[in-house]
Amino acid sequence: MACLLGWPTTSFAQTPPPGFSALFNGRDLSGWRGGDTFDHRKYKEMSAEKRAEQDAAWTADMKAHWRVENKELINDGHGKYATTEKDYGDFELQLDYRTVAKADSGIYLRGVPQVQIWDFTEKEKFNLGADKGSGGLWNNSPGAPGKDPLVLADKPFGEWNHFRILMVGSRVSVWLNKKLVVDHALMENYYDRKTPIPAKGPIELQTHGGEIRWRNVFIREIAAEEANNVLAARGEVGFKSVFNGRDFTGWAGPVDNYEIKAGAIVCKPHNGGTIYTKDEYSDFMARVEFQLPPGGNNGLAIRYPGKGDTAYDGMCELQVLDNDAEMYAKLDRRQYHGSVYGMIPAHRGYLRPTGEWNFEEVTVKGSKIKVELNGTVILDGDVADVKEFMANSAHPGKDRTSGHFGFAGHNDPVAFRKVRLKKF
Repeated sequence: MACLLGWPTTSFAQTPPPGFSALFNGRDLSGWRGGDTFDHRKYKEMSAEKRAEQDAAWTADMKAHWRVENKELINDGHGKYATTEKDYGDFELQLDYRTVAKADSGIYLRGVPQVQIWDFTEKEKFNLGADKGSGGLWNNSPGAPGKDPLVLADKPFGEWNHFRILMVGSRVSVWLNKKLVVDHALMENYYDRKTPIPAKGPIELQTHGGEIRWRNVFIREIAAEEANNVLAARGEVGFKSVFNGRDFTGWAGPVDNYEIKAGAIVCKPHNGGTIYTKDEYSDFMARVEFQLPPGGNNGLAIRYPGKGDTAYDGMCELQVLDNDAEMYAKLDRRQYHGSVYGMIPAHRGYLRPTGEWNFEEVTVKGSKIKVELNGTVILDGDVADVKEFMANSAHPGKDRTSGHFGFAGHNDPVAFRKVRLKKF
């Protein structure tokens, strides 16, 4: 796991640590373009011609204010931001920076501002939090986790500082000079706080009025298995496994329509029906990994009564679906993955490619449901507030206060493993 990797020294090391690649080659701006505080989703929606035009303008401005000397990437405090040409999803980023008094800068993650860098001695900005130090997720809402750094970890001016940033989904952890300053906090989307940050985007080194120097800029992309392990390692206290990986002990329903393969529950092709835990749950959290085949369709049964239609007679069915399958291109928004089926739509774009394992966490408290997929909250809603239903079909079970947890098979070999639940 990433947290077990050794720390690099703060002297310039042209060779990246094992598993990392260099974003800055120590010679020139190869691999970088100009950028700005600009919604990356809107950038990607531009036509290729318009995007190239915008890139050219930003990059020309950027190059007027950035230079390379002695294997250091130097900005004069002005101009557009140094922005990677490549977009990144889950990653570990390590870099060194050195700045000057009254400087104010930052690191944009997936094009979203920002991991803050500033002068922790500048009294004029103490009201903004400068005295707390660098490393916080500055654009998170006041009081939100990650907004302010946990400790003051900045070194005196003239010395190099070292950042290690781990990003899985929207979850960000930051170490400044080997001290943890942000602990697995959800990064908010500066451009639209009702929408999660993009699943992929560039790294940007911000300019903000004072000279700043960068070196040892290294990145390591994180694959699905490691990302799932990072997420599963957090907050595990109180969770209990409800699937032993060998058989259906503790489960009821049409279990003959499912099979155990490599420690996972798999719906047999052309079979289905809802299988469910024998225990009932009121308020709880569930954690599960799932794997979708192309076109796969299943669901999580929430407070299921043990009979009837999962989506209507239970509190709800949380959809498990291959959103990108052509056959599902014209569904109602409330039918895509993570949605409270027929009632509340989930944000899309956060599933891993079919065949890879996804990590999902579901929180049910009273009538409220939150779904976090691969480290990003894709749904946070209240079924008590739902007044409009898909196809005007009422959900008589939505106000249930207790029931079983299960899987609502729909004939496709969707696989589930590492099923853990925690009661509140």
